[in-house]
Amino acid sequence: MLQLSFDMYQTLALAVAMLMLGSALRRRIPVLETFCIPAPVVGGLLFAVVSCVLYATGLVELSFDETLKSVCMVVFFTSVSGGMSLVVFLICVLVLIVGQNALAIGLSKVLGVNPLVGLCTGSIPMVGGHGTAGAFGTVLEDLGLEGATTLCTAAATFGLVAGSLMGGPVGRRLILKHDLEEERKHHRSVSMYAPATYQLVIAMGVGTLVSWLLSKTGMTFPVYIGAMIVAAVMRNYSEFTGRLSIHMGEINDIGGICLNLFLGIAMITLKLWQLASLALPLMVLLAGQTLLMFLFAYFVVFNVLGRNYDAAILSAGTCGFGMGATPNAMANMQVLTDKFAPSVKAYILVPIVGSMFADFINSLTITLFINL
Repeated sequence: MLQLSFDMYQTLALAVAMLMLGSALRRRIPVLETFCIPAPVVGGLLFAVVSCVLYATGLVELSFDETLKSVCMVVFFTSVSGGMSLVVFLICVLVLIVGQNALAIGLSKVLGVNPLVGLCTGSIPMVGGHGTAGAFGTVLEDLGLEGATTLCTAAATFGLVAGSLMGGPVGRRLILKHDLEEERKHHRSVSMYAPATYQLVIAMGVGTLVSWLLSKTGMTFPVYIGAMIVAAVMRNYSEFTGRLSIHMGEINDIGGICLNLFLGIAMITLKLWQLASLALPLMVLLAGQTLLMFLFAYFVVFNVLGRNYDAAILSAGTCGFGMGATPNAMANMQVLTDKFAPSVKAYILVPIVGSMFADFINSLTITLFINL
């Protein structure tokens, strides 16, 4: 098979090309625009399908340098800068994690397959994503489940796609059904984009030191957490003292661009052929997880978090990291806030819970279910 490799610049250019293709398709196919499917998902998923066909037919295998994906991710989370809402959302996530694993084991028993196979479609790949899938896949293999890492990774790929496709429509439906549309208020100045960029760069640079200090605690944190903390300190200092002007409108725009680039790279590098390894019982298990995610986001998250506009955006975000990753959650929310109105609460809660607490709670819960 022909091996075709793309360096980080070519990978970024290809991601942008697919982003532009996705935007063009959204303009020409009203259903994509209507149901708030992110442009990077549209174009990137189309490319991933083509890549899968090329691989399956034995013609070409594509490989990519994903270095800039991490850079774009850090820039975005630095641009994102609660009280009881945080606690309530944390409880919702805990209930979701337990529910995913309970459903996985329950369905596996109904289908007559090993419960460990069921766990390969539970919160390990859903809330955990590809990182947790790789970590716990080896644990399940040590327990005697051959090919567990491949199963977890394939399930995580499925979740990434399903969560990205589900979030926008769920949030849009809640907003329109409950008449939650709000007036958009955006303030921008062309001359302020350069200072906004400099502020992001400073926060990212200082954030590396904060991340280094956090690593000394022995706990594992996302690479962008230090930058998020510094950015939050800068923003609060600005709001409470007035001595520093933070250009949030421009920063949000820059963050949005980087989020689209990140998601574009993530989608074009998907290996959809991994899903071919899923037998019928696993497809049933994943279909069950998809239904659970929809019902939980639509009926539980929205109602528990206040039945308001922020709750609707949080429901869309929960679909993203509940079946994929936090950046996918942010993409789901961004496509809605671009169409309707900003949601500061959602943009704070989802990154904090999705990147700092969800993995920790998930790891403990998975360990409990494995031992049970």
